[in-house]
Order: sequence, then C-alpha cells, then structure tokens
Amino acid sequence: MMREIFPGTRDLAEADLEALYAYRAPEKWLVVNFVSSTDGAVTVDGRSASLSTPADRVIYRLGNDLADVVLVGAGTALIEGFQGMRPDEHSAERRRRHGLAPIPPVAVVTGGGSLRPDAPVITNALVPTIVITHAATDPDLRAAWTAAGADVLVAGTDTVDLRSAVDTLAARGLTRIDCEGGPHLFASLLAADAVDEFRLTLSPFLVAGRAPRPTFGDAIDPARLDLASVLEQDGTLMLRYLLRH
Repeated sequence: MMREIFPGTRDLAEADLEALYAYRAPEKWLVVNFVSSTDGAVTVDGRSASLSTPADRVIYRLGNDLADVVLVGAGTALIEGFQGMRPDEHSAERRRRHGLAPIPPVAVVTGGGSLRPDAPVITNALVPTIVITHAATDPDLRAAWTAAGADVLVAGTDTVDLRSAVDTLAARGLTRIDCEGGPHLFASLLAADAVDEFRLTLSPFLVAGRAPRPTFGDAIDPARLDLASVLEQDGTLMLRYLLRH
C-alpha cells in the first residue's frame, strides 16, 4: 500500500493518486520525472530500469497516463528504447475517464544528427512522433523524418528554443507535458524556465560509480522548490516539488 507521509499521513487509493498526480490543465503544466538511487545516480550501466521499483512504476505510469504528450531527449529515447506509447487496457480506461486522447504522442528533442529517421521512436509509434529541432538542422534530415511519419516542429534558429517549443505544444492543446529526461534536456528546460513540477523517486539503492545526476549541463541560478508531497512504499520515496518561477 502506498502511503502519503507529507503533508498528511494516509493510505492512498488509486483515485487519490490520480488526484495527487493530475496536471494543472487547462494551463500549460510541464512535469519532469526521474528515478534516482539514494546517492544520486539516475542510471546503472547507462539505463534507468535497474533503479525502478514497483512503487516508482506506479508513478511513472501515472505521468504517462495523465499526460497529453511525453517529452524526451533524443539520446534518452534511443538508450531507453522508446517506441511510442502503448496504453494497456487499464491505462486506456484511465485516459478515457480523464477525457484524454487514446494515445499520447512522444515529442523528441534533437539538435540534428542524433536521431535517425529509422529510429524506433519514429517508425514504431502508433501516433506520429513530434520531432522538435531547430532551423539549422539539415533540410534533408528534416524531410526524412517527415517521410518516416514524424511531425517535425522547428523551434529556434541554430539551437532548439525550448520555451518556444513548449509554448507551441501547449498551443496545439498538448498542455499536460510529461518530460522523462534525460539530464541534459532537464537542465536546458530549467534554463528556459519551462519546468513547473519535479517528480523524483528515491529508490533504496546505493550504486556509487560515475552515473549522471538528474540534471547535467550549464549551471543556472539555484531554482527554489516547494515540497508538495512525499509518498512511501517499501522503502521507496516519491517526492513532488513545485518550482517557483
């Protein structure tokens, strides 16, 4: 049983979790999700799966199920094997109850060459993947993404303008945005002041090594957070923080 330990103490039913992890629609609301070991690692052997626990998978699924779009960096999409969202019967029923489209698209951020036109996140997706890039990206590559079935969104001149990209997604009605990393994308979104909520799962593992932390990139002025909730199940802590803009 998942239990809330802040701001109150209570056992949570599924409806409680859905209310707690709902996005603040209809306004734009961008959430970043990460799972981390207690010593700050977000990967083991380059992937996050080994750090996930049953409790974390419940929260991860809520992020997908209640979102209009899943935002991810191209490197993370390739390393983690993204192939587009495939809601099972439970997720499909949850999305129906919340008035959401049957399948949320994946939006992949890329500066260009890291995302091949035949990447599974494009070719195996059930709904068109949105490829977010900039105007300086090779036009032939952009055309190849389109030919492979992607919806190409150009934001920025020679680098991706993430603020503009997020605003464009929201203007399309994709206001509930679930970002699943990686660390470079998270840092860039913070620099663009585009993040509204940070959901961090602390798994009961120590891994040492040289794994990255949730953010990695250019330094920013420290972003102040307000703790919104803490859940616990079998030693796993699920924290929600709201960012002060």
